[in-house]
Amino acid sequence: MAGALRHKRPELRNHRYRIVTQKSGNTGGRVDVGVTTNMSEEADHKAGFVAIVGRPNVGKSTLLNHILGSKLSITSRKPQTTRQRLLGIHSTDNLQMIFVDTPGLSPTSRNKSNALNHYMYLETIRSTLDVDVCVHLIDADGWSDGDEQVSNRLLLQLEIPVICALNKIDLISPKSRLLPVMQAVSQVYDYKAIIPVSALKNQGLDILVGEISKYLPQQPKYFEADQLTDKPLRFLVGEWIREQIIRQLGEELPYRTTVVVETYKEQNNITLIDAIIYVERESQKRIVIGKGGRRIKTIGSQARRSIEKFIDRQVHLDLRVRTKANWTQAPTELATLGYQ
Repeated sequence: MAGALRHKRPELRNHRYRIVTQKSGNTGGRVDVGVTTNMSEEADHKAGFVAIVGRPNVGKSTLLNHILGSKLSITSRKPQTTRQRLLGIHSTDNLQMIFVDTPGLSPTSRNKSNALNHYMYLETIRSTLDVDVCVHLIDADGWSDGDEQVSNRLLLQLEIPVICALNKIDLISPKSRLLPVMQAVSQVYDYKAIIPVSALKNQGLDILVGEISKYLPQQPKYFEADQLTDKPLRFLVGEWIREQIIRQLGEELPYRTTVVVETYKEQNNITLIDAIIYVERESQKRIVIGKGGRRIKTIGSQARRSIEKFIDRQVHLDLRVRTKANWTQAPTELATLGYQ
């Protein structure tokens, strides 16, 4: 069976999966999924699922990437960069944490008139249904209205341990300013712990991981120790292209674009990738392409570097831009573009 795992989370708990990337032949860059039964039964081994939640642009994807030590989830300075939940697997000899990176909850998330926003809202809610621990990431400069929305819409509905991570402590000086923030945060929700961290600077992450491990059950690992994620390469390639679109374009247009990888083919020493960038209007198409095609060339060049770094192979990336009118508004259109 090829492609991403599409089992519901309870089924994940009843089996052990391994994703094996085929490195030779005409594989189309597929990731094959198979069930293994050689589960370790070490009594001291812990394993479990951990949801990372928070308001948009608080650093959830950066936190995941730095805990994993690998650029898995795309990042940008713009909010709502993450659209779909993504598993990132952190394994040691006696511990396996399966982190679930989630879209940020925003004031417009529940607005059903925008199918994409509503989809992201449901992705976040679904991500917390069957996890063992939840990490609520907030800015270290204090509790915000966005944090309050996350608490009211999500945290108050949970019956699992919730840990608060105060992010971006590298921007706080003097550090004595953190103490009143931690005291104030402790009054608004019954967190199991409040951990100051800087995801970007790798500060406090070991302490955070250690605190999370206290609340994971003793059980064998769910995935093989060398596995990084449950997503196929096609998904990751599409995300790296979309990351460059977000970084290269203005404030509004990135939210009207998405990427579909049409072909992924390994041929000799080069990987051939064809992808389509979808926009909603013809005027947006011209913006993505840019004058003389310069903007789309820049997007392709930067995305190709990210892909090559991850797969350690030379890549030929061909990008095209097409219009799919009002795709963000219609659930049926979302489904055809992979938002299922």
